[in-house]
Amino acid sequence: MKILESLKMATSTLVANKMRSSLTMLGIIIGNASVIAMVGVGEGAKNLASEQFESLGPNVIFVVPGSEEERRTTFNAPKTLVWDDAIAIAEQVPSVKEVAPQITASQLITYRNRNANEQVIGTTPEYLSVRSFEVAQGRFFTDVDLKRNQQVVVLGSEIAEKFFPQQSPLGKKIRVKNINLEVIGVLEAKGAFLGSNQDRTVYVPLTTMANRIVGDTSPYGTQVTFISIAARDENSIRAARLQIENLLRLRHKINGEDDFSVRTQKDVLEIVGTITSGLTVLLAAIAGISLLVGGIGVMNIMLVAVTERTKEIGLRKAIGAREQDILWQFLIEATILSAAGGAIGTVVGVTGIVLVGAFSPLAPTISPIAILIAVGVSGTIGLSFGVFPARAAAKLDPIVALRSI
Repeated sequence: MKILESLKMATSTLVANKMRSSLTMLGIIIGNASVIAMVGVGEGAKNLASEQFESLGPNVIFVVPGSEEERRTTFNAPKTLVWDDAIAIAEQVPSVKEVAPQITASQLITYRNRNANEQVIGTTPEYLSVRSFEVAQGRFFTDVDLKRNQQVVVLGSEIAEKFFPQQSPLGKKIRVKNINLEVIGVLEAKGAFLGSNQDRTVYVPLTTMANRIVGDTSPYGTQVTFISIAARDENSIRAARLQIENLLRLRHKINGEDDFSVRTQKDVLEIVGTITSGLTVLLAAIAGISLLVGGIGVMNIMLVAVTERTKEIGLRKAIGAREQDILWQFLIEATILSAAGGAIGTVVGVTGIVLVGAFSPLAPTISPIAILIAVGVSGTIGLSFGVFPARAAAKLDPIVALRSI
């Protein structure tokens, strides 16, 4: 019953001092909102990365030129993969379904008075299924186009809209590095991948790219930027990776460090997941500092309250209130401030997550665990920092307090 009376008294005291109570809660509110919002945004970034990697296509494996050390220490991309490597993988690796080598370069694209510097990808017909693209208009190029070095091009959806607004681009001709290419198809929208907009890309046959646009070949064959590979199924990915590595080591006559790297979709996703998780923890930790600051604010304001309420404390103790009663009242006030700040901060944090999801490509998630931790920590901090001023109030000498009246 005495605790209930202390609760009523603490509540009435806080309501009577609305401004002071609001300022005391501000640090707790900001801390809770920051932690919840940062964790939600971090999870949203992880989900976005996962969705983007899934959009690459199922069971995809990437073979990139150069060793890990070489790609870290050299400015120019290594040139150790050729088209024949891709053909060998397609023919000799049984766990592989399809292989799509590609040459990637940034080129000036022109149509009449419109021009743009965009990414051009030279690849093979298998690219469509390996990377899970769909054709919206027309067709993708075929093996015949590849063999004949046909001057044809397939546009990404945004490129088509930019160069041919409100008209069909099929049959029109665009220029890529002064080469006229006939538009034979437009791809369905695919979206961005790690900052690269796949809808602002144009696609040409690999032979056309190598022979007419970049003209970059080596004594060992047509150099490729990297090779995309679709395993037969999810269970075949590990076997495919090992078989590809062994085949390329034999083809490249490697005795020491590999001059290529094989990465699965899962490998890259794990790396991105580790990075985003680390950033989420870092941001949450930084935001959590404001919780500590908020706790210190609770302690400071409560200490000021003890000084301001010296007369009240003296009168209460003079008419029989025990130290325990005074202690409980101040602890309850600190707990109410922290709990209320935690609740308001949770609402603000969740609102922030919803707004981020509405106005950005991220799909942040509301984490119940983050909410429980933030509210629990804020309550604990408020209670902990409220102990010192509560004890100071409880130990106050009633005689000294009454002399100030």
